[in-house]
Amino acid sequence: MGFSSVRQRLFILPALLLSLGLLAGCSGQGAQTPATATSSPGTRKININSAILSELDKIEGQIGIPSLSNRIQAARPYASPEELVSKKILTQEQFDRVKDQVSVEDVELVGEAKDIDFMTKLGLMRGHLLVAKEWLDRKQPTLALPHIGHPIEEIYVDLEGQLDERKVKPFKAALQKLQVQAQFSANSPELTTTYAEAIQGIDSAMATLPNTQRKDPRFILGVISEMLDAAGTEYGAAISNGKVSARIEYEDSRGFVLYAQQLFAEIAPILIKSDAPRVKAIRESLNKLQTAWPAIEAPATPVMSVDQVRTAIKSVELTGQKVASF
Repeated sequence: MGFSSVRQRLFILPALLLSLGLLAGCSGQGAQTPATATSSPGTRKININSAILSELDKIEGQIGIPSLSNRIQAARPYASPEELVSKKILTQEQFDRVKDQVSVEDVELVGEAKDIDFMTKLGLMRGHLLVAKEWLDRKQPTLALPHIGHPIEEIYVDLEGQLDERKVKPFKAALQKLQVQAQFSANSPELTTTYAEAIQGIDSAMATLPNTQRKDPRFILGVISEMLDAAGTEYGAAISNGKVSARIEYEDSRGFVLYAQQLFAEIAPILIKSDAPRVKAIRESLNKLQTAWPAIEAPATPVMSVDQVRTAIKSVELTGQKVASF
């Protein structure tokens, strides 16, 4: 989900961006009947034909090849996972390391797993726009553009079916308008209004979930876990040889953690009544995790190693699971 020296993208007019996004999302699997899953979105295999880049980044992080996610996407469609080798995306040895995690079969999420996936992807949009706003506030629209573009070209297209199913009022136009204004009229006072419209569109989509579910700490902790998992993946892609080598991935992960913090702040007052010690433990882990991103500008040397970030994320997830089963 990054945009760096190793992950270059061209941000052009929204109509063409949409076209490119649709092409990237094609699975090439015809009328294949998807399997169904009720488990957490984070436990299912990655469909290399349709996964968004943040999911493909999990493969990139394990193999350690810059821009691998883009190469996997560019070589679509795949008739089988083994074509990652025959198409020379991975060596056989590299493929053997991830073969149990990849698939070309669509998995249709149902029940709560589908709702968690839905809110998580909207949360990823929010995280991107949080980072975009930081750059816009610093009068750096060029640096904001990737984080405005990713929700359009990657996530919105992936969610369109669910948005229609849930009768969500379309908000892609607001995202596209924000992108055009940031590119061509960044000093316009309308930019603030358009940004608010884009945020409102995302929040309205979230509001289609039942209010009881959005207030349920167990459900929100599941979303937070998915958000942090994406943040850990992006942070891993950002760090190389002891340096922040991929600025956009660093910024992506910062935005995802910031939004996870916001979600936890909303449920903490409910949780603290029944499980104050674990709420304190989660808050401390999140605060420690946040120190990895001291500012929107990436530090020359990482404040925390990839392993340290992953350990902090795991601490939040494990404590959250105990709270959820309490």
